[in-house]
Amino acid sequence: MVTDYRKENVVLNCRFGQTNNQLPMKITTLTLLLLLLIVPKSNAQDDGLLGAAVGLAAIGTAIIAVDHMKEQAELNATEWLLNNRPEMNSFSLKTLSFDGKKAKDMSSVSVITYKIQEFQLRDKPELDGKKYVLFGFTSYGWANEMGVDLNQIIWHMIDKEEWMNMMVAYVKTASEETNDSIIKERLQTGKIVNKGVKEGFNYTIPFYKLDGDMYAVRDYDDMMKLIYNERSLGIYLKQTSNLVQIGRGDIIDIHEFFTEND
Repeated sequence: MVTDYRKENVVLNCRFGQTNNQLPMKITTLTLLLLLLIVPKSNAQDDGLLGAAVGLAAIGTAIIAVDHMKEQAELNATEWLLNNRPEMNSFSLKTLSFDGKKAKDMSSVSVITYKIQEFQLRDKPELDGKKYVLFGFTSYGWANEMGVDLNQIIWHMIDKEEWMNMMVAYVKTASEETNDSIIKERLQTGKIVNKGVKEGFNYTIPFYKLDGDMYAVRDYDDMMKLIYNERSLGIYLKQTSNLVQIGRGDIIDIHEFFTEND
């Protein structure tokens, strides 16, 4: 388990990203100028065509903006990994946080999640090495259409054992089950959803039913507290006094990543 509270190692990353942050806006401006030159405005029909073209350009720019944010975020995570885990010589890194997201939605994302897996370097290698998940806990307003600002990020990397420890603690917070061995056994074959640990169509460990404004809290370690309500897994960071949320979809993806092929 590796945690890094230092901020200085991301200064260069942010400067690197800033040189390209204007790219989506420049593409938008150039696209609109070209459309104004190409499409005549002689009648209402032409105005309608121009409006449709501008709308398509805006959609295309939004896609470019999200892709640009994703590239920046993955670049920063890779650089953190190179700085803090120099023994890892061959690995795959992919973020879960940008799939299906719009640029305007990313500013409210409080944690970026990355899947990492080592592999043996050879021709056409397979991902068959140890797995990790890297969390990037962000600050408010870290992302917008112009790019990302990762100055205030806190990195925290875990392996499967630590993930299972976290989920055992979370399940004990969210349910009446207190036996660690039973919880680990259920987690190995099931997945965590809103109402409990589920295997197939059955809930092997049901969670407490709470109203949306009710929370159950467990002090996990020196870094965080785990928070349960019916919508998400909450992590309270003691250093920054911030509460971040990991959605159920990401919890399922992380759990499947760690437990698949076991």
